[in-house]
Amino acid sequence: MLRLILVGAVICAVGMGQPKADSRVGAMLSELVSTHAFSDVAVSPDGKKLAWAEEVFENGKDSGKAEIFIGPRVKVGEGGGIAWAPDSTRIAFLSDREKTGQKQLYTVAATGGRVKKLTSVTGFVTDPRWSPDGTRIAILFAENAPGGGGPLEAEPAETGVIGGENYNQRLTIVEANSGATKQVSPADLNIHEYDWSPDGRMFAASAAPGPADNNWWVAKLYTLAADTGGAELGKMTEIYKPETQIAMPRFSPDGSTVGFIEGLMSDEGFTGGDVFTVPSKGGKAVNKTPGRKTSVSSIQWITPGKILMTEFVGGSSVIGTLDVSTGESERLWRGDENLHGGGNFGNFSASKDGKTAAAIRSDWQHPPEVWAGAIGDWKKVTAANNALHPKWGQVKDIQWSTDGSAVQGWLLYPSDYDASKRYPMIVSIHGGPANSNYPHWPGANFDLSVLSAFGYFVFFPNPRGSYGQGEAFTRGNVKDFGYGDLKDVMAGVDAVLAQVPVDANRMGVAGWSYGGYMTMWTVTQTNRFKAAVAGAGIANWLSYYGQNSIDQWMIPYFGASVYDDPAVYAKSSPITFIKNVKTPTLVVVGERDGECPTPQSYEFWHALRTLAVPTELVVYPGEGHMFRNADHKRDVIERTIAWFERYLR
Repeated sequence: MLRLILVGAVICAVGMGQPKADSRVGAMLSELVSTHAFSDVAVSPDGKKLAWAEEVFENGKDSGKAEIFIGPRVKVGEGGGIAWAPDSTRIAFLSDREKTGQKQLYTVAATGGRVKKLTSVTGFVTDPRWSPDGTRIAILFAENAPGGGGPLEAEPAETGVIGGENYNQRLTIVEANSGATKQVSPADLNIHEYDWSPDGRMFAASAAPGPADNNWWVAKLYTLAADTGGAELGKMTEIYKPETQIAMPRFSPDGSTVGFIEGLMSDEGFTGGDVFTVPSKGGKAVNKTPGRKTSVSSIQWITPGKILMTEFVGGSSVIGTLDVSTGESERLWRGDENLHGGGNFGNFSASKDGKTAAAIRSDWQHPPEVWAGAIGDWKKVTAANNALHPKWGQVKDIQWSTDGSAVQGWLLYPSDYDASKRYPMIVSIHGGPANSNYPHWPGANFDLSVLSAFGYFVFFPNPRGSYGQGEAFTRGNVKDFGYGDLKDVMAGVDAVLAQVPVDANRMGVAGWSYGGYMTMWTVTQTNRFKAAVAGAGIANWLSYYGQNSIDQWMIPYFGASVYDDPAVYAKSSPITFIKNVKTPTLVVVGERDGECPTPQSYEFWHALRTLAVPTELVVYPGEGHMFRNADHKRDVIERTIAWFERYLR
């Protein structure tokens, strides 16, 4: 029963290959992959127009490409990264329209028509933003970079001298009429995020020395001269060195202030924290939301004294405003859904005055669609998923207390729920750890919601370290990985057992990334779970420090490098307690995962095999931390369901 399987490889180790397919599982997953996904929703500055990107299907599968629409449904071509011109008459977007494997910058009128190509660059391009006067478009451009997308993507195969080449994203200005292109930021700094000043004469930017994927965790806040001529062009001035991480630098409408989000964030693009402001010429940064029991995920200035923001509140989403002078806030809308983009993908947008907004909305009962209108009075714009209906059960908000702190999670009921019966339950622990479980339409990337359709309760806890309860809660697992957060999870399990008919002898645990680590950790700390699935997990923090491509994220959490304080890493490593494991555990990982490298999964599997604990390791060729191959996504879920069916039925 102990197997190493490299799915799709020409040569496989001993193993049974793919599990026998359950026809019900196949039908469910076929429907999941047929769900149309949306991204890059963007409201025009005047609030009168809307653009979005919708994925393209080829042969019944997501092609990895998207088509851009301007409402009501004017198709303007393939691409993403939509940015409206200040006068709301045009959009800029990124596209590989020429099928060369290289994205370029294009513009098109809001009414559709001829698409104008602006750039002919070679490298990775992202994040177009118009200058306030509409004459220029800034982009982030890493010249000659072979890929992009961050550490979620597959790492390139490395041989020869390692670590020599460094491709930094540089602020690059493109003339909107001629397409003339000029890189303006220094070559030795990677620009992570930026914003134009209202007069178009400078940028605010978060930046750090390369390599880009690693040093976001030590980025500082700068201003950068944006004038197209003169000796000052590209001059950078540091205005703030944060204590932890920063995101979304945004100029106030009068240019006097830069607002941003600061907090303990484990992944670039998965934003949560407090709102800070700092004078744009430098000075003291001030926390405008100290002690707030939420995690702010995005900000937009709507007046010189007021910010529109989205927030995690528990496992829900909130839109509100913040008066930066008084600290008073007003809640405009709350919903049990996700308005935070799932990380790195924009799924909320508002007009310049904040009165009109658009979002990609979904929950467990409603598949994703684009909605737009006045905040709190949205109307559905698209109908791409009207034919889809939930196959899973109802959901309940579960709240409990651990060590005096409020903790929250979601419980998805079996689709065939009968209060007179007892059901198995899967505990699904989210990644991050700075992230949150929230109501959503199930996706194809290791989403255990589908188990509800096969007669399982599925519990999604948000333990300490999560967003949604304030910055102190998010910092609750610093130098304490696995201890307090597992205590929260198990207290949540007990809260569920007290409310619904779960068979305590048929419980499983699973997770991906930090959730994969927590799964490995959990089975070393308790035998209450009878089966486990660890996706892209971490078995040994000491060896992990030297294997992963983003080790800078660990310093804020562990307090020091592994070379300076190995004990704090060892105490939270599953491998330290590996001889406690009795739980049959399936281990899955991508071959080229830079965030949670394959050797971590191999080390855990190897230990269980040596200890004669039922286990299996599956390595997916060519995949990074986030799987892109539709067949691989499907295979992971099929194996996961088969594993739980085997040990919990």
